[in-house]
Amino acid sequence: MQSALGWIAGILHSSALLAWRWAGLKGNQRGARSLGGMRNVLIVGAGGLGHRLANYLEKHPELGRSVYGFLDDRKLPGKGVMGRTSELAELARAGFVDEVILAGPHDREKTLRVVRAAQQLRLDVKMAPDLFGCSPSRETERIGDIPLISLHEERLPVAGLLLKRALDVAGAGAALILMAPVLALLVILIKLDSPGPALYAASRVGRKGRPFPCYKFRTMVRDADDLKEALRERNQRQGPFFKITDDPRITRVGRLLRRYSLDELPQLWNVLKGEMSLVGPRPHPLDDFSAYAIEHLPRLDVIPGMTGLWQVTARRDSSFQAAMNLDIEYIHRWSLGMDLRILLKTVAAVLRGSGE
Repeated sequence: MQSALGWIAGILHSSALLAWRWAGLKGNQRGARSLGGMRNVLIVGAGGLGHRLANYLEKHPELGRSVYGFLDDRKLPGKGVMGRTSELAELARAGFVDEVILAGPHDREKTLRVVRAAQQLRLDVKMAPDLFGCSPSRETERIGDIPLISLHEERLPVAGLLLKRALDVAGAGAALILMAPVLALLVILIKLDSPGPALYAASRVGRKGRPFPCYKFRTMVRDADDLKEALRERNQRQGPFFKITDDPRITRVGRLLRRYSLDELPQLWNVLKGEMSLVGPRPHPLDDFSAYAIEHLPRLDVIPGMTGLWQVTARRDSSFQAAMNLDIEYIHRWSLGMDLRILLKTVAAVLRGSGE
């Protein structure tokens, strides 16, 4: 008991130390956002000013922005123009846009419409004002020689996000070290049970739709992916999910690993790499992602997790929409306390052997 408490205390101490150091280096909103990589920018206005902004951002990737495209009511789609301002919501969601920059000429009604739409999507909005050669008395940022004024900025729980990442690193690192003998034993059992590699990397969709290799212990026969299409008519899940009971592709050792979720332990390495978190929406395969509707894309606003709200509340619910609703609920209600509760419930579910 004392050793377990010491292990937990060690993790919390390491997490706090990491969070303190990161807060000193990245103690602002932009630093917290950089944890998720490049920010996608949509520029409203494909005139000279808009293209100057785009060209400068393209030449300076160290600014952490990538231009997704332009919106312009006076130009036809093409040459970077994605569509009109009325299509902002759909295009921003499809492109995983983080920020909208208004690059004149500015129409009051259009500007208000864009700002309201961006607020609903929880996007930052900045404006490059037409100053007729004058310098503004107040500005929030400058891109090259172009001043920007912030019209709306999402408030992020900076300390919480940094601590979440610190807990991910400390927790995943400690688990990999302590469970190294168990991991080695599982590799031997898998190799003895059936031909093929013990580990495999399955392509999964991560934050902002970026694919990444998700590591798992192999629980199926070597040609399982080739057999999947032939089994699709037996799919028992609604929507893009694919799941069948008594899947003939699963090996004997694989059934044991799945029952206790041991097949997912290699994803601790994904957590260390920053591709996953201990808690978050589960990452979907590429073929499931290809069947997403536009309203499903918000679940990709965050880093996927090894376990999540759906896994501990409605794991056997076959509805894709029910799982999606729980993922969105997690994103909107997220807190460190929620993560800890989900982790505790996950441990209880694993010990019960409730996996499939």
